[in-house]
Amino acid sequence: MAITRFAPSPTGYLHIGGARTALFDLIWAKNTGGKYLLRIEDTDQSRNSPTAPKQVMDDLKWLGIVWDEGPEKEGAVGPYFQSQRLHIYKEYIQKLLDMGKAYYCFDTAEELEAMRKEAANSKKNFIYPRPKVFPTLADVENAKSQGKDVVVRFCMPEDEIIVEDIVRGQVHFNAKEISDFIILKSDGFPTYHLACVVDDELMGITHVIRGQEHLMNTPGHVAMQKAFGFKTPVYAHLSVIISEGGGKMSKREQGKVLKAAIKKAQGLEKEKLAEIGKISVAELNDFLAGDSMPDTPSIDAMAAYLKVELPEINIIDFVKSGFLPETLVNFIALLGYSAPLDKEILTLQEIIDSFDPTRFNKTNCLFDRKKLLAFNTEHIKMLSEEQLLARYKDYLKVVNSPALKADDSLLKRVLKASHGARTLAEVDHKSRFLFVEADKIEYDQKDVEKVLLKNGEGLAMLALLKERLTSLSSITEESIENLLRGIAEEKQIGLGKVAQPLRVAICGTTISLPIFESIDMLGIECTIRRMERAINKFSN
Repeated sequence: MAITRFAPSPTGYLHIGGARTALFDLIWAKNTGGKYLLRIEDTDQSRNSPTAPKQVMDDLKWLGIVWDEGPEKEGAVGPYFQSQRLHIYKEYIQKLLDMGKAYYCFDTAEELEAMRKEAANSKKNFIYPRPKVFPTLADVENAKSQGKDVVVRFCMPEDEIIVEDIVRGQVHFNAKEISDFIILKSDGFPTYHLACVVDDELMGITHVIRGQEHLMNTPGHVAMQKAFGFKTPVYAHLSVIISEGGGKMSKREQGKVLKAAIKKAQGLEKEKLAEIGKISVAELNDFLAGDSMPDTPSIDAMAAYLKVELPEINIIDFVKSGFLPETLVNFIALLGYSAPLDKEILTLQEIIDSFDPTRFNKTNCLFDRKKLLAFNTEHIKMLSEEQLLARYKDYLKVVNSPALKADDSLLKRVLKASHGARTLAEVDHKSRFLFVEADKIEYDQKDVEKVLLKNGEGLAMLALLKERLTSLSSITEESIENLLRGIAEEKQIGLGKVAQPLRVAICGTTISLPIFESIDMLGIECTIRRMERAINKFSN
């Protein structure tokens, strides 16, 4: 029976790598009849965001990754916020000090920098020089009286440390090459290393699943477990998720795209953009110079202002892009893992039931967006009409779409006309023309020039269509289709030459729902008004 935990730091949104870790925590626990805990590792006060824990929990709930114990589900081993467990960590740090396996130190930033430079000049890795005699409490008080920051470091052993890892096998580390690391910071908070080791023991964690980037922390954790006499959990360090651009998936990818758009924009006022992003002009300049990265809400706000489409990194990005939670769960479960089944479109329960921890892959895994879209198309098809309607209405709320005001019967017609759509966002974008006033329609300039203005043929076709539609005695999808096909046959042209000018007039673009259904849902009077508006607007 596996007892797992997902332990995010509340520094921002839940990203795709964290979601994959949380998913495998759930899968492993449920496959073995165990428990899955959620723990918030909020010991880094300088980076914590007060809104992040709720956002992370909301994202997990949206994915269907529901924890057995943790915030909102208190159990016997809480509290589950590390900032509420400081008294516990203080006790265990004192144990290490009493055993001579940790010591105080109070080097200044300048002294530490000088040590690092000396190591670099000697072409050696920096190893903190452990004192032969550890500072006493009197030394500590004296240092504090001089205004020095006091921290506690853990004594790394000198023998080899072997980490048994489900994904990577045996990984050997030379402990002599690992510096004594800080376990208590000068602000009185423990570091991630100490709090993680203590909590995993006290919470009964048997399996630790995390990203490959944490592998280098593990020998220190194993050494600390031995010092305390704790059991070492089973480790599984998951492979790195690589973007289609070749780098590790991170919010820095979004920063690159936004930065390029800002530099490309003509006549852009930095003051205005900084105001939109709720940052200072100095912070914006630092971002453009590559010295810093704004928070996700700032990145999103500036991108929306510039109408830049950012690559999805965080779960909320995928929500806004119209992906289903079932799709993401299915897709990320196959990143660095091969399910022992003869199909790829899987439910969460199928993944849990068939889970085999020996099928993790060591090599980096590619985040293939085309494959994700294909998965989403299939999962949309698997939903019943009522299920799809419910998911679509939830999506419309997230993006605050004007389609929110529509009744269920119209939304069902929209969804039916959107059969084969890859995302819910695609459905929304193609149908928004139905839910905005004619004067709010934004015309795609390229489509206008290509379809309406080139040789004047498009505008002439609109005039003819307006005349014929006005004279129709019965307005149905069938009568509209017969009319358009009849004109195409009469003029001996393709149907597109008839339909595309009409699309641009009523939708603003050539990309929309099927034209016959579009006119029927919009209504003939509204359709004709939009045609008249387009003719008047572009005839001059």
